[in-house]
Amino acid sequence: MDVDLRKLRYFVAVAEELHFGRAADRLHIAQPVLSRQIRALEDELKVQLFARTKRSTELTPAGLQLLEDARPLLASAEAMRRRVGQAASGSKVFTIGFMPGITVTSAVRAFGAAHPDVEVELIRTTWDDQVEVLRDGRVDVSIVRLPIDQQGLSVRPLFEERRVAMLAADHRLAGKPSLDISDLADEHLLQDPDAVPEWRDIAVELRTGKPVPVPVMRSVEEKLEHVAAGRGVSVIPLSVATFYQRTDVVAVAVNDLALNKVCLAWNAGRRSRLVYDFADLAPTVDWTQHG
Repeated sequence: MDVDLRKLRYFVAVAEELHFGRAADRLHIAQPVLSRQIRALEDELKVQLFARTKRSTELTPAGLQLLEDARPLLASAEAMRRRVGQAASGSKVFTIGFMPGITVTSAVRAFGAAHPDVEVELIRTTWDDQVEVLRDGRVDVSIVRLPIDQQGLSVRPLFEERRVAMLAADHRLAGKPSLDISDLADEHLLQDPDAVPEWRDIAVELRTGKPVPVPVMRSVEEKLEHVAAGRGVSVIPLSVATFYQRTDVVAVAVNDLALNKVCLAWNAGRRSRLVYDFADLAPTVDWTQHG
């Protein structure tokens, strides 16, 4: 049986929204059309994907499994579409993703010298999409900061660096030469706690109430605006703190934080000579240099 990718996209939208109306708005289609497509997918797969009541929509075990499988499948299909389009245009393009604070100039120059016929493009990524851009084909390789979901990826270590706590300039701890992570246990962390497991493991023991939600932030600049306004603290790599210096925010060393690991990642299934050449080149580059 062939699975319709369009129906899978509809399913993922409903699975992520858990609301047919919101999913229909997101997909720009009428809700009755979306409901019919989901029923058709259930008939094709001979399973129930959603348990619906008047008050809620929940995924069944079959739905949970399909969501896990559908996301990488759709990403692979999108990556294929992008690569086929590039091949049809006749241009050789190699795209590198990189996280804030990481300078890729030396690597780009070295790769360009080895492949003068290839156009190198760059995409700055975020904590939320540094892996997504690999899966959907927006980049060929990505310089990522761990931890990431490594399923289906090849990952090669590049370097490690210290992390620091970003505090408002008038914060009670801002004048200290260094901190322990326990000093921040009762602070509001302005990022995914899984990004700072040392803080998460201590703070979870102290918190009995509902966790305070983290504002949606799409950039380091937004995060530092919240820090400066006294809405919480953030832990970031030292290179990021150095790049984004400002007078109303201070960086304080944290003694017992693990180093941030920076790695090169690419889709394990790729058989591109250019990807392999960059993977061989990357460990030879001095990533601490700015050009």
